[in-house]
Amino acid sequence: MEIRVEDLRGPEIKELLEAHLDLMRTITPPESVHALDLDGLRVPEVTFWTLWIDGELLSCGALKQISPSHGEIKSMHTAALARGRGLGRRMVEHILNEARLRSYTRLSLETGSFDAFIPARSLYADFGFQMTEPFGNYEFDPNSAYMTLELA
Repeated sequence: MEIRVEDLRGPEIKELLEAHLDLMRTITPPESVHALDLDGLRVPEVTFWTLWIDGELLSCGALKQISPSHGEIKSMHTAALARGRGLGRRMVEHILNEARLRSYTRLSLETGSFDAFIPARSLYADFGFQMTEPFGNYEFDPNSAYMTLELA
């Protein structure tokens, strides 16, 4: 298993992100989709990682700096064929480690409030994330769930 920083230029990355955006758009009303596209991820405050096994791209995740002490998890996605193998958990661990290296004191995320997002919310809760109010530039949206983790 290899996790590496990506420049978001490879065709496999584009395909995985399109699958992520397509999934979000099928289960979330358009006004509530907060997933970033390629251009949204190609900004200095975002670091994007991919997870590869035997040369196959299977998962991705990103860390966006909100402030010098606060980061946000973005673009968490695992290819449908690879779900249930703990790859999302491995990516969250990687992002948490990076947030700590950056001396962030808080890590937050936005995900859906629908039942389809229960596995994601459960994964984050396993790491200690708790429900919170909207953060950063988010405004209250009943279709969103906001979670945060205070980092030691």
